[in-house]
Amino acid sequence: MIRHRVINGAIMIAMLIGALFLPAAAVFFLIPLLAALMLWEFYSLLQGAGMPAFRGIGTAGGFVLILATGLNYHMLHGEGAHEWETLLLAAIVIVVLIRQCFERSDQRHLITIMSTLTGILYIAFLFNFYTKLLLDWPEGDGRMLLFYMILVVKVTDMAAYATGCSIGRHKLIPRISPAKTWEGCAGGVLGGLLTSLIFWWSTGGEIGPVTLGIADALILGILLPVTGIVGDLIESMLKRAAEVKDSGCLLKGMGGVLDVLDSLLFAGPVLYMYVFIFLVS
Repeated sequence: MIRHRVINGAIMIAMLIGALFLPAAAVFFLIPLLAALMLWEFYSLLQGAGMPAFRGIGTAGGFVLILATGLNYHMLHGEGAHEWETLLLAAIVIVVLIRQCFERSDQRHLITIMSTLTGILYIAFLFNFYTKLLLDWPEGDGRMLLFYMILVVKVTDMAAYATGCSIGRHKLIPRISPAKTWEGCAGGVLGGLLTSLIFWWSTGGEIGPVTLGIADALILGILLPVTGIVGDLIESMLKRAAEVKDSGCLLKGMGGVLDVLDSLLFAGPVLYMYVFIFLVS
């Protein structure tokens, strides 16, 4: 298990570094693809818990929502991007409601509707902030900013896992995730904080389109790891409800795509809000 985690983790880091050298347009095509894979796994979790959902509509709707946002930024420089996102969300809601009118095999209307829309909001809407962090800039792009955030959160994951396995004794929330401990969380946050500070020092605070001060590096070095841990706990809660260990089996030793990226789902919106409230005048 540990060997597979190390191998897959090394592959992910290599892919992440490689993404820095790709055109921003290529990166934003990857974002909706990852979202679609996560949505498919999410609806599988719901099915395992006995909750019906329109898997095809939800997956396609999430993919189109993120892809359209990226194309808007790329082709129209973000003009009206937020309005288009709202319109597409409204269209997805309408399509789901109309589809339910013609459902004959399962009459649990409210459950089907809410399950489908929950996937859109939980995964597609939150993951769409990665598109915004990447492209929502007058000049340049946010690849380095994304790299910083993902590195901090994933180091948090690895540090929490290592610390929890070695010295973890006190359970965090055992009814949701029996394996997670307070010691593991503390080790994860410390690892994320050190990563943030090292990144700030090595770049002089110039992280793509924004400049971080030492205070920002400290705040984000705590805020992003905590957010990542919360995101991981949320998915653990969903898997426990569905009575499954992993959301998928794409990555041996690590589960599915959602298992790997769950800690990043909340980090994107949090970083976006922090940047545009405190760092962009």
